[in-house]
Amino acid sequence: MVQQLVDKRDMDFVLWEQLECERFLKHDKYKEFNRKTCDMILTEARALALKEILPTLAEGDVQGVRFENGTVKVPDCFREVHRKILEGDWQSMVVSTEMGGQGVPGFLAYACAEHFHAANYSLMAYAWMGTGTAKMIHLYGTDEQKKTYIPHIIAGKWGGTMLLTESGAGSDVGALETTAVQNEDGSYSLSGNKIFITNGEHDLCDNIIHPVLARIEGDPPGTTGISIFIVPKFLVNPDGSLGERNDIVCTGVEEKHGIHGSATCSMALGTKGRCKGFLLGERQKGMAIMFHMINSSRMSTGLQALSYASSAYLLAVNYARQRIQGRRLEDFMDRSAPSVPIIEHPDVRRNLLWMKSHVEGMRSFFQFLVSCSTKADLAADPEERELYRDLFELLTPSIKDYLAVRGHEVCIQAIQVFGGAGYTKDYLVEQYARDCKITSIFEGTSGIQAMDMLARKIGRKNGEVFKAFLNEITQTLGRAREIEVLKPLADDVEKAVQSLEETAATILQRSRSKEMKAAYAHSLPFLNVMGDVIMAWMLLWRATTASIKLLNGANKKDEIFYKGQVKTAQFYIRTILPEVMGKMNAVKTGDGAAVEITNDEFGGL
Repeated sequence: MVQQLVDKRDMDFVLWEQLECERFLKHDKYKEFNRKTCDMILTEARALALKEILPTLAEGDVQGVRFENGTVKVPDCFREVHRKILEGDWQSMVVSTEMGGQGVPGFLAYACAEHFHAANYSLMAYAWMGTGTAKMIHLYGTDEQKKTYIPHIIAGKWGGTMLLTESGAGSDVGALETTAVQNEDGSYSLSGNKIFITNGEHDLCDNIIHPVLARIEGDPPGTTGISIFIVPKFLVNPDGSLGERNDIVCTGVEEKHGIHGSATCSMALGTKGRCKGFLLGERQKGMAIMFHMINSSRMSTGLQALSYASSAYLLAVNYARQRIQGRRLEDFMDRSAPSVPIIEHPDVRRNLLWMKSHVEGMRSFFQFLVSCSTKADLAADPEERELYRDLFELLTPSIKDYLAVRGHEVCIQAIQVFGGAGYTKDYLVEQYARDCKITSIFEGTSGIQAMDMLARKIGRKNGEVFKAFLNEITQTLGRAREIEVLKPLADDVEKAVQSLEETAATILQRSRSKEMKAAYAHSLPFLNVMGDVIMAWMLLWRATTASIKLLNGANKKDEIFYKGQVKTAQFYIRTILPEVMGKMNAVKTGDGAAVEITNDEFGGL
């Protein structure tokens, strides 16, 4: 079976036909890029992912990371490929040229990253993750801090992390207990313990730069009193060479459900009273600074889930084409009839189309949000910049959580297509399902994303941002109605959009009333149905783009692809969207049983 990670034709469709990303290349910022160079880069990324990175996926899962005498050793097979990633400068694609990166357009960098994440997220993260650390230092650091840290991080010689979580302060960051005391030289002495630190310790680089959230002694409690510090694994001498080992150590690694090749560390700071850190940005502005990294991390988490789902679906559909089992339904009673590939069976076809619709819808949604970020960056008009910045902020919780949850469901359904074989380690779908689960927990759990959407996003600017989002969908409806065969589908999507608007208004009003707790009990179902409606929007948009291509004439291979887009939209809108309408009705009803039931009535006593 030929391994695929991303459907090349579908990726090309999203980038060049649906979202028309070639227009971004006309801007001076990307004058060194054109369609041909982008295709070449993506071809190279695909080859690296398939030939070099993918072979480490299962092997790295089996060996995992090892904690030995305070150090963390990554799987042996990671080392040579990590070196090749750095040699190709793939880790700095999305980093601006101002910071020493390649300044690749966002849509292209993330398209490459989808291949890399599917091939082996755990391996790629060692090279990729430090760019977020460097970006924070670039935005908030002193000139000396920028000079000291950024070039080495961007080159991949030094790693980067984010030390946020503590055993008593996970989502409630304001409860953290890590403290900082200012020294006479302006540095700070830190003490405390952090958990669940990705890449907190490993042996793929010379130094690791840790941004650490802590409270300066005497500062107020809660999130308002939090500052952020640069804490290097090795202190850096004035000449740029590495100095003495800092008093920050790994005390163990987590044995996880998946991503076994990723080092998830417990970290202790100041056990010897000598952990030195340096204030990043202003005092008590740690949370605001951290969120510059968190938003990009949430995008990356959504992409991680999409990547797993994409590869799992492609494995499943190709397996279904090859696995011979059972007779056609119409030949069921004819014992002499030949057995056929399982893709001929109706329920398998339904399952595959369910996966296809979600994978393709999620890919379009992700790249749409990337395009919003790009437009916010490139637009000359301040109002246009604000519009797309607002849309990006609004939809980030959906990108993070909807892709995480549906991506994992796609992986589960891929196992179902394989049957018993899929539950074994003989096929990668089993590992993809395990690895994908973390995405609904990374960077804020599902419930946290839902609370963010309800508390801060849908009511932002008196609901004007949410209305702007709905207006984007309305524009697609208008284009779809110009195509006769899509009019009924556009009507169905319009009804769902109207229901979503009503649902948002209802739950928002309820969240500001005495029924607040019941509203928040329905915040995650609301986030889910919002994502479901976005899928219908994206698939109708795809079908519209494909139908125009069909009307203008297409070669046979493209014709098959475009017709598949129309059928996929038809399936989702006619089969799945009706279920979503019922879910929205449940959210609007706002039943309070979840908050009214007593603790004892949950049982288990």
